Amino acid sequence: MGAKKTIGIVVGGLALIGGVGALGVVGVTALINSIDSPAFRLDDLVPTPEPIETVATPQSAPANDDAWLDRTAELTQIPRRALSAYVAASTRAESDGCAVGWNTLAGIGWVESHHGTLHGGSIEADGVARPAIIGIPLDGTNDTMEIRDTDGGSFDGDTEYDRAVGPMQFIPETWRIWGVDVSGDGVADPHNIDDAAATTARYLCRLDGTLETDETWIRAIRSYNDTLDYQTRVATAAARYADATG
Repeated sequence: MGAKKTIGIVVGGLALIGGVGALGVVGVTALINSIDSPAFRLDDLVPTPEPIETVATPQSAPANDDAWLDRTAELTQIPRRALSAYVAASTRAESDGCAVGWNTLAGIGWVESHHGTLHGGSIEADGVARPAIIGIPLDGTNDTMEIRDTDGGSFDGDTEYDRAVGPMQFIPETWRIWGVDVSGDGVADPHNIDDAAATTARYLCRLDGTLETDETWIRAIRSYNDTLDYQTRVATAAARYADATG
């Protein structure tokens, strides 16, 4: 599947997508507490809402609008390459009848990896996060479930336990089921922001076919990581991104 075996950034306590099928959701320690002084803080964008947002309204964005992307990237400090992937994934989902919202995907991207910029990393022109973002081993410690290796280490470099991978932090088994290739290289790659954002939209839309109501939005986000803290972080980020663009 074209996965990378070289481990790049190893992140402790990443929030990640849950197990599949009847196994439900895997919740792990929140990412934000382990991040070192990001260049952009959501609090710098708009004042903290009171009370903290627990749901966000999906927002549409104009497709293939370079001026909008430039302006929004500047207003939100979302790297333009990541923003374009969120918008493309949202637009694609909308064409299939699912209102997921570029801001929802951006909220998840912020919480999971600061849009692929953890510890000096970046999403490069080809859409790949470098160095690769690799989570902690899911070995039953650090508030994780134990998930034995399912990918032979092809995605995460670990042949004993699975680890969450890529800017949207998928576990290999979940990626194997839901991963899609939209980058055009013939490989569904969780380290590629185009593939990862599209797969995130697909995963979120699978339950109700849309995130248009508070109930469907919450259900979708909680299926990604079933904690109120995670829901609140994503909602707050998504709402602020939408507010910043008017």
